[in-house]
Amino acid sequence: MKISKKERYLKVLEWFQNNMPVAESELRYENPFQLAVSVILSAQCTDKRVNMVTPSLFERFPDPISMSGATAAEIFKYISSVTYPNSKSKHLSQMARVLVTEFGGVLPKDTEDLQRLPGVGRKSANVISSVIYNSPVIAVDTHVFRISRRLGLSKGETPLAVEKELTENIPLDKRAIAHHWLILHGRYVCVARKPKCEMCGLSLFCLHYHMTCGADLHKGGTR
Repeated sequence: MKISKKERYLKVLEWFQNNMPVAESELRYENPFQLAVSVILSAQCTDKRVNMVTPSLFERFPDPISMSGATAAEIFKYISSVTYPNSKSKHLSQMARVLVTEFGGVLPKDTEDLQRLPGVGRKSANVISSVIYNSPVIAVDTHVFRISRRLGLSKGETPLAVEKELTENIPLDKRAIAHHWLILHGRYVCVARKPKCEMCGLSLFCLHYHMTCGADLHKGGTR
């Protein structure tokens, strides 16, 4: 079953809409500031681990003002079990100060403004803006990058190239949730080392499955 890229996008989005109508971040937070903190902590770290450290962190530093007065060493004590705690504790301390002094403690909506916050790069800014403000932007992390290329949604060699291609082909009203669809699919089904093709509902439209898993889709065969 040879399909065009346009048809593949339609099929993939339709499948997600029908099978995963509710998809959201697995990070636990109660306000925009807490999400920003969690996103910074989640860089190269699992959401599960981040969710283990944030309750005590947020109890001690519940808002930008309280965290802005903390040193990196004080923050480090609460996040020592995440990846790169030294640099992340510095980023959080600096981020809170910038948020208070330049934005009045209110998390900005614009992704360019968000990237002015220490520890917040393009991917993180897109995550925060799409989750908090439902902005039509797509954050490309390792999961989204891998899944987009495997499915055949993009041939991009860099996260930015994949982001641009996804943005061009996914409707405005689907971009925020599409980010979560792809992340969750990559986290639990199309995993990095051994994708679970046998339980994947997207296999019929998946370029990776067609090319490497022995499925003769042209003849209607199965794996």
